[in-house]
Amino acid sequence: MGLDWRARATAHRDAVRGGTRTHRMPTRDEVVTDRRWGADLRAAVFCSLALLVLIVLVDLGAGTLSTPRVGLWAALAVLLYVILHPARVTAGPGWLAVRGPLRRRHVCTNLLTSVHVSETVAARLVLCDSLGHRVEFDPRVLAENPLLLHRLDEGARAARACGLLSCGATELDRLMARLDGGSAKAVFKASGMC
Repeated sequence: MGLDWRARATAHRDAVRGGTRTHRMPTRDEVVTDRRWGADLRAAVFCSLALLVLIVLVDLGAGTLSTPRVGLWAALAVLLYVILHPARVTAGPGWLAVRGPLRRRHVCTNLLTSVHVSETVAARLVLCDSLGHRVEFDPRVLAENPLLLHRLDEGARAARACGLLSCGATELDRLMARLDGGSAKAVFKASGMC
């Protein structure tokens, strides 16, 4: 299904030791993951533990610390962690999966029937396929991971060619153009051309 974690770690270590990270297109069978997921996960754990420590210290300072209260504060910290836990987005040839803290959902990108982008306070990208599967995630994940964007684009083009993608094709095109434009702007800015 793709590279195992040891092969990925070795490739990453070799790329970092070489001084430059190489960004290449994934091979046909390679699984692509969200690069920022680990950092987001560490931030969620840190925030939960910081809340627990602060509440316990305040309770200890007030002299009201007891075993049931520590259990209550621990439950509150766990609840905060579940809320902050980032969804892990992975994609392979013909599929895209989103794993949350409790379950994993996936869609077949080459069987997409509907794409919806909600531009509310928390922007969400909703993908539905002809098998009845549905995933929902933050479109910024695609902006930060061009390889995931490439996998989604490949599948959406195949679905459009088969006539399956009937709802949201123009929305997807707009999203792709906006994300590609943002990536190009970042490249020009980093190179000093802008």
